[in-house]
Amino acid sequence: MAQRKGGSKAERLENLTWGVDDRLGTVEFLNRNITKAFPKHWSFLLGEIALYSFIVLVITGVFLTLFFKPSGAEIIYEGSYTKLQGVKISEAYASTLHITFDVRGGLLMRQIHHWAANIFLAAIAIHLLRIFFTGAFRKPREINWLIGVTLFVLALAEGFAGYSLPDDLLSGTGLRIMAGIVQSIPVVGTYLVMFIFGGEYPSTAEFIPRLFTVHILLIPGLLLALITAHLMILWHQTHTQWPGRGRREQKVTGEPTFPAFAAQSGAYFLFTFGVLALMGAFFQINPVWLYGPYEPDEVSFGSQPDWYVGFLEGSLRIMPRLETTLWGHTIAWNVLAPAVILPGVFFTLIALYPFFERWATGDERVHHLLDRPRNAATRTAIGAAVIAWYGNLWAAGGNDIIAWVFHIPLLWTTWFFRVGFFVFPVVAFVVTRRICLSLQRRDLRQRKEGVESGLISLTPEGEFTERHEPASDERDALLRTRQPRELLAAYPHHILPMPTPGRVRTQARTRANRFYLDYQVVSQGGGQGRADGAPPRQRAQIEGRPPEDAAERSDGSRIGRLRRSLAKRLGKG
Repeated sequence: MAQRKGGSKAERLENLTWGVDDRLGTVEFLNRNITKAFPKHWSFLLGEIALYSFIVLVITGVFLTLFFKPSGAEIIYEGSYTKLQGVKISEAYASTLHITFDVRGGLLMRQIHHWAANIFLAAIAIHLLRIFFTGAFRKPREINWLIGVTLFVLALAEGFAGYSLPDDLLSGTGLRIMAGIVQSIPVVGTYLVMFIFGGEYPSTAEFIPRLFTVHILLIPGLLLALITAHLMILWHQTHTQWPGRGRREQKVTGEPTFPAFAAQSGAYFLFTFGVLALMGAFFQINPVWLYGPYEPDEVSFGSQPDWYVGFLEGSLRIMPRLETTLWGHTIAWNVLAPAVILPGVFFTLIALYPFFERWATGDERVHHLLDRPRNAATRTAIGAAVIAWYGNLWAAGGNDIIAWVFHIPLLWTTWFFRVGFFVFPVVAFVVTRRICLSLQRRDLRQRKEGVESGLISLTPEGEFTERHEPASDERDALLRTRQPRELLAAYPHHILPMPTPGRVRTQARTRANRFYLDYQVVSQGGGQGRADGAPPRQRAQIEGRPPEDAAERSDGSRIGRLRRSLAKRLGKG
């Protein structure tokens, strides 16, 4: 009777499914998206590491929130850590010690949470680098690039907030530096410190609850919203893919979402969680019980921040003493410039880079194929220069440790990193660009001569030569892949140097275009600036033709015709 009235369980489940689909359209959505293609390559997993680390952060953070007391009120510690018994500490620090020594699994959760925060930021940074070097930020993915940079900045703030909550001596030192940075802002700095800390620093009675709210509610909410938007845009625009045989800009190929990609993602999440758990279990991090409670007049020897704010520490250490007094206000440039202006300009330039490159190259096409870094030599060199600049600042943040370990005067290390601030990026740019162009020339030789076989032949003349064989279809497709097609802009010619409208902007864009794309002087072809091998003059030398013939037989692009017509007109004039 029960089955006749309500039907079987399978029928009831089917009715429920169709009822939900009738209202939400879930079946149509799944049918449309369950076979979506995801290209398979290890570099695409870097973004997934960041996503899974964020999930681990949320899980462990919920556990820690249940036991942490966000209060700066002072109490006498009477917990199980005997070395601090009878010492006056804040409730925040006492609850951190309670989680560490008295809550079952508390220390493990604390360390997993801290390691996950470090991995989360590292994965975002490496993911951004992968996107930058492969050109995955190009149209139509500029919005996702902006979201990624914003995520990185918010993750920096979130990591610093969590790092500062325990109110131990190390985190208190970081807060003292932060207060000095905020105070260096002209005119409003003092008021901002009063607003943030709820009084004169080092007042923590109101600051720790505020910081706790920011750490568990405000920034995580923004991160969650931006991550969701990032994934939705990615899903809508499809994934990028590496160049290869049969791959085109207009079509993305790969494994279907279900079951291949879904199974791989689930397994990779468990793998990431497992590695973080092992790191939390066997690698000690942030032992706050060894640092002791925060005292404004004390500092630990050799104290170092987490890696992601090390570049700010380094910029502060190498900045010379410099200040200006105007109308009764003192501007401390030695704090304002390295800790406020420099990171602000740095992250702004990173966010706006896709738009600058599009303006310089004139590339308005939709891209689903990635660039090989060697084929975008200028962009790759810029990325290497930024890494060298950042690495120099990051190492400068530990110049005291370097001086102590290697028995070097501290002033020597300071001047070394000051010089490196300007020299290392230039060296990295020049060397990286030359390497990329050398790799382009090697690819060009392989296209012309074939790949090395390892077989040595003896010619009748007694010469030993190596046989070259045609490249495989996959390798040949990779060698022929270029993303040039951007036109080399012609320099604007002005018979009279008159201030014509847009003259300065046009010349600036032309020079930026040639800086990116014109490799005629240093490369025999390939790369982003030439799709058809060597430039006309060098191609003529290779083929044994006179240069004039090469100029006449160069491609009939619009820019080429424009140059010839301009030359004729100027000649007649």
